[in-house]
Amino acid sequence: MAVSANDIRKGWVILFEGTPCKVMEFRHHTPGNLRAMVQTRLRNLLTGNSFEHRFRSNDTLDKVTLEQHKMEYLYSDGTHHHFMNAETYEQVALSEEELGDAAQWLMPNLKIEVEFYDGTPIGVSLPSSMELTVTETEPVMKGATASNSNKPATLENGVTLYVPPFVVVGEKIRVNPAEARYMERVK
Repeated sequence: MAVSANDIRKGWVILFEGTPCKVMEFRHHTPGNLRAMVQTRLRNLLTGNSFEHRFRSNDTLDKVTLEQHKMEYLYSDGTHHHFMNAETYEQVALSEEELGDAAQWLMPNLKIEVEFYDGTPIGVSLPSSMELTVTETEPVMKGATASNSNKPATLENGVTLYVPPFVVVGEKIRVNPAEARYMERVK
């Protein structure tokens, strides 16, 4: 699928010089009176090498559609994270680098979409929301409900993010893992 370089997003897989590459970072840049450009950091999915490339804003890129299989996260052995297809019992392993920021959200028995390119696992697609329990945060302060300053909270999977002042330890909250953002309390 052809897309404009201006539409590029983190996590996308594009064909760059005939090779699938994952967009690790991107930044739109318009220097003074020069033409707009998109500065990217790409990771070659076949070799694992990362590199920077600058696209002109009017460049057209081919976005790669990946196969996705629902799998269950099993465990981490320190270097790789292991997943199993519940239907076929086939297991695959992905490295910390292949998972990137998604690795911190993995918990045993989590059902997740594993992305494949030509039969090779290359990453995961995080769910749009997850329900997790707060294990550590500052206590509620009287009168803090009117304040809009958030406080840090550690979740059951070890991730720390900012939550409203009324959230307490032991409470279940809904978060957006892709943005590491608090969404709401779970009723």
